[in-house]
Parts: sequence; structure tokens; C-alpha cells
Amino acid sequence: MTQQTDDENWMWRAIDTAKKAGQMGEVPVGAIVVSAEGKILAAAGNRTITDTDPTGHAEIIALRIAATRVGNYRLVGSTVYSTIEPCAMCAGALVNARVARLVFGAHDERFGAVETMFDICTNARLNHRLEVTSGVLAENCRKLMQDFFKARR
Repeated sequence: MTQQTDDENWMWRAIDTAKKAGQMGEVPVGAIVVSAEGKILAAAGNRTITDTDPTGHAEIIALRIAATRVGNYRLVGSTVYSTIEPCAMCAGALVNARVARLVFGAHDERFGAVETMFDICTNARLNHRLEVTSGVLAENCRKLMQDFFKARR
């Protein structure tokens, strides 16, 4: 398999996780953490409403689960797949967790902190930088968000 095929396969898993979050009334964002060996360490959708937690973003929850599973807050060599470009909080957590690579679907024009608003994950002033791949299944990820918000209006 090629890197692109692997990225798309994992992103479909993240999209499925996002859909489940949306069915619970959460903003449909999904995140998957994959180890350097290609094993899934965690999958999570947004839970800010469910958990009454402003930090309950999919990426944060997935990082917490993965860190607990490996017994270390440093997820060296791991890849995080997120349906939407991470916000500043989540991008900072990815850097602090020493994630090797971030793959995301759609850009977030309002809150995206990886490429749109800031360059947190690739900022040379920080102690760690990630390899970033954006736009994987972007239209599918964007449509999921658009459909969710259209239904709420």
C-alpha cells in the first residue's frame, strides 16, 4: 500500500468516528492515533457537550487514550488523523505529545491552527515539529461539517 492509500484508509476511520459524534449531537470531528507500527492506539470524536468539557475535542481525547495505552505522554513515531484542521489547543497538544505526523482532512477557516491561522505544528521556535499532510478526503470531511450545521439551522 502507498502512503496515500494508508492515509485515506485511516481517514475513513476518523470520518466514521466523527459521524458517531455527530449522531450524539456533538460537532462531528473524529481523530485516530496510529502507532509507528501501524496499530490503532485510540479513536475519539468530539465530546465537549457530552462531557461538559471545553477541552473535549476529538484530538485531545484520542491523545489521552493513546498515552494511557502506551504508558507515556510522549507518542513518539505516532500519526494522528483528524477530520478537521486542529485548533490551537489541539495543535499544541500534538506538539507536546511529540506526535511525528498529522494528517487532516478539511481546513478550518475560523479556528485552524496548523496551516490556516497559525503554524503551530511546524513552528521552528517550538521544541518539536510534526510532518503535516492536509487535504486527505477534504471534501468528505467538509461535507460532514456542513451537513451537520445545516441540519441545526
